[in-house]
Amino acid sequence: MTFQLQHTDSDSDARAGMLTTAHGTIPTPIFMPVGTVGSVKGVHFSELREQVGAQIILGNTYHLYLRPGLDVLRAAGGLHKFNTWDRPILTDSGGFQVFSLTGIRKLREEGCEFRSHIDGSKHFFTPENVIDTERIIGADIMMAFDECPPGQSDYQYARQSLQLTQRWLDRCIDRFNQTEPLYGYDQCLFPIVQGCTYPDLRREAAKYVADKGADGNAIGGLAVGEPTEVMYEMIEVVNEILPKDKPRYLMGVGTPQNILEAIERGVDMFDCVMPTRNGRNAMLFTYQGTMNMRNKKWETDFSPIDPDGCTVDQTYSKAYLHHLFKAQELLAMQIASIHNLAFYLRLVTDARTHILQGDFTAWKRSVIQQLAQRV
Repeated sequence: MTFQLQHTDSDSDARAGMLTTAHGTIPTPIFMPVGTVGSVKGVHFSELREQVGAQIILGNTYHLYLRPGLDVLRAAGGLHKFNTWDRPILTDSGGFQVFSLTGIRKLREEGCEFRSHIDGSKHFFTPENVIDTERIIGADIMMAFDECPPGQSDYQYARQSLQLTQRWLDRCIDRFNQTEPLYGYDQCLFPIVQGCTYPDLRREAAKYVADKGADGNAIGGLAVGEPTEVMYEMIEVVNEILPKDKPRYLMGVGTPQNILEAIERGVDMFDCVMPTRNGRNAMLFTYQGTMNMRNKKWETDFSPIDPDGCTVDQTYSKAYLHHLFKAQELLAMQIASIHNLAFYLRLVTDARTHILQGDFTAWKRSVIQQLAQRV
């Protein structure tokens, strides 16, 4: 994997670059639709390519390990061949999912014991077998196994958690270096910076990660309950230390406003379930603000869903989408998911354009307040 930094905004830390993997080149900043079990909920890959403009998607190690399972993925020749997505894939290591299983998981030095959310069966993740699993999945970008502590963790727990994550990172790197890709193309490994909301722990974590010299680096453990301004502060703290010539991935964030604020602070890559999850609940994101398509005000509005949006937005009216949601038609969720994903991709593409033009900061100021409005 290579990363070419093309331009940095003169008034902020916003950057435009090109990230090249075995399955394609990705312009940054980039948003990555979440394909947890090898699919993006309710959206065909043809729609992801042609209407959304997705360049890279996520798969999740925890979910894919449980279902369809490693035997199936290996027999298929990896996730790319299994699901027919021919562009880059990134896999989360499962650390966040394990964190969310409070009450049915046990952490110890060796790894994490947990019970499946599907059938209650017992499993054990270690840094080594997570790397082996990500090799079998065949993602272009693999994430290191970490612990994602709660956002309001006290300092003692946060420090202990970070030290465990760092020891696990060393084991991940060792296993990565001891193994080879299974399907004839290169994979890379991103460490994850943790440390909760404590600046000294975040600096320690960023320095530890930066010294590993990985192809790229991730910022984890944010948007898990801490105030938004604290999240922005932690991004600034970390990005002062992470190498500027490597891509920076902010995990699981967030709203359109969050994304623009993080781009301004030097983040290159994003993922979040919000576009599809909110879309399935009738909430659309636009440059004018958010629209609840169940509201009666749309009942006789026959204008396009979003005049400046993707193809699906020109095809259907607000009134028709309102009708579909009121009638509980599955098509409503599909149309809204496509719209929201296309909007997120348009947002980061527009940000990239303005970074390259040299007016990102002024453009961001002109749109960010409106993004938060209710239409």
